[in-house]
Amino acid sequence: MTGYELALLWLAWIIGGGSPGPATLGIASTSMASGRRLGLIFACGILAGSAFWGLAAALGMGALMLGHAWLFEAMRYIGAGYLIYLAVKSLRSALSVKDMAPAKAHSGAASNVFTKGALIHLTNPKAILGWGAVYAIAAPVQAGLGDLLWMFAFLYSGSILVFIGYAFAFSTGAMIRAYARMRRGFEAAFALLFGAAGLKILTTRLA
Repeated sequence: MTGYELALLWLAWIIGGGSPGPATLGIASTSMASGRRLGLIFACGILAGSAFWGLAAALGMGALMLGHAWLFEAMRYIGAGYLIYLAVKSLRSALSVKDMAPAKAHSGAASNVFTKGALIHLTNPKAILGWGAVYAIAAPVQAGLGDLLWMFAFLYSGSILVFIGYAFAFSTGAMIRAYARMRRGFEAAFALLFGAAGLKILTTRLA
């Protein structure tokens, strides 16, 4: 991939990671209700869960690419289908007039808050599907484990920016109220992004 394509991939990863969901809304509500410190701890738990799935997907995809190129191609189409599903889900949310569902704020001991954050990502199929899809989409067929681990680190830096950024940004009620007002516009943008990426995969053949 060129530097321009990598930049677009990183931007799309950040936008996707920042879309409303259990992780982002959980960070937001915890930061608002329990303070920035617990919000950051909760975000670090989510990042730990994300790292687990990201590394697991990299290791699994690396083994897959070594001798089963046809399975790798199948994974590309599974990833495309998942992105189109996200596009439809985002479009439905953009067309809905309902407000965002409130997320539970987490409090208590730091270790418990961290564990709750980790469990959100460890039990969320979106995390493993998201990592698997991005590897299948962006990595060339001949990519080795080192290439996949580099891609993990590259994208994970975006996850850090998003989740830690949420903990800081949503330490005040004013920020989440402003976000809620702009929800439909954000969801429409997510639908366009995910749909375009999915259709590109479906119409592109492996070299």
